[in-house]
Amino acid sequence: MPTCGRLGAPSGPGVPVAPGHLLSLWLSLSCALLPLNVAAQQPQNPSPMVEHTRTHPRLTDTKPPGRHEKLDLGTLYLPNGWKPRTGAPLLIFFHGGSSIPEVAAAKEHLAAIWVQAGSGSSAYARLFDSPARFGQLLREAEDKAGCQFGRVLLGSWSAGYGAIREILKTPGSYERVDAVLLIDGMHAGYIGDKPGPLESKLDPVDLNVWVKFARDAVAGHKRFVVTHSEIFPGTFASTTETADYLLAQLGLTRRAVLRWGPMGLQQLSEAKAGRFLLLGYAGNSAPDHVDQLQSLPVFLKLLLR
Repeated sequence: MPTCGRLGAPSGPGVPVAPGHLLSLWLSLSCALLPLNVAAQQPQNPSPMVEHTRTHPRLTDTKPPGRHEKLDLGTLYLPNGWKPRTGAPLLIFFHGGSSIPEVAAAKEHLAAIWVQAGSGSSAYARLFDSPARFGQLLREAEDKAGCQFGRVLLGSWSAGYGAIREILKTPGSYERVDAVLLIDGMHAGYIGDKPGPLESKLDPVDLNVWVKFARDAVAGHKRFVVTHSEIFPGTFASTTETADYLLAQLGLTRRAVLRWGPMGLQQLSEAKAGRFLLLGYAGNSAPDHVDQLQSLPVFLKLLLR
């Protein structure tokens, strides 16, 4: 099971906007220049930390007004004008810093909890080692908000997927979750040797819960939105590889598209069925990865739709 952080994964409460936050990566040398018999034996190198082809706009780093309640795990944010009411939806977002989830929640007038736990998916998975932890978090948030929440929406960027995967492993928590948004962050370990130029085998243990949730979304019981870039970590399966695996299990195929997306992203493909939506974007560098987090307000709107 991969435990490394993704390109540009933040290690503190803020959100990275510069290459200086990127760890354990280097500019890759193309093995296409090597003879075929040599290239086939070379492990692929991870994606680069820089990209200068296009601009990478960023949201204004200003937290929207509202009420903040510190929880045992994370912070509850209630936008200005939010009124407690039974059945109100709740967004819980992992690994997005504080300001971006709050900006997205304020735009949709949602109550939201943001959780920042450091780097690496294992740091987030450990938060929910106890199957009771998710229910405790919801009850604490309801006490602070003064109402019982209805729809629970889980979202994450990069390594934050570790928390959601752990939550969904518990049947009671799985039933409580209505929708999931994975922003360029669905990974798995490899089976056998390190990856090379051809397709590699992924560990299904790391992906079974996503397949189950996606099938429920296709059937209309859940809502599942997945985005991915073309970033290649090098030591664990990329979001492109896991997306391909997921589509294969669902019997779905991508549709090629070419259009501008949010924050200057360039969309290349999509697949959808029922309430399942997968969006593939160009870009194999750290700024491309951060672009997707910056697009959370748009992706959240898709999840709610």
